[in-house]
Amino acid sequence: MKSLKLLLIGIILLGSLGAVYGQRTVVKVYPRYGTVVTTLNKPKVYVHGGVRFHLAGGVWYRARGNRFVVCAAPAGIKIRTLPRGHRVVFIKGKRYFKYRGVLYAKRGRNYRVVYA
Repeated sequence: MKSLKLLLIGIILLGSLGAVYGQRTVVKVYPRYGTVVTTLNKPKVYVHGGVRFHLAGGVWYRARGNRFVVCAAPAGIKIRTLPRGHRVVFIKGKRYFKYRGVLYAKRGRNYRVVYA
């Protein structure tokens, strides 16, 4: 009887651990506008209107000294490739590509940031 109780307790513990570890989810949290970061992972640099913008992981930054500040995507800037995870959306019958609230329109071989 004692061994049966130990066996049941062991099964319950193993079952509860499996349920806890089986429910892992990854939640990506992107920085808000105005957030300051010190380093960027493989940024691409774009110049638009005489201002340098950095694009890293689909997030737009402007340099401020040795740091980078998260900013809104500049309207009209051209990029060669879309960020990973973009989605196709249709607005007023036109096809756009959306990532993190930024709309991109295809123009030739490039994509332009637009505000629809």
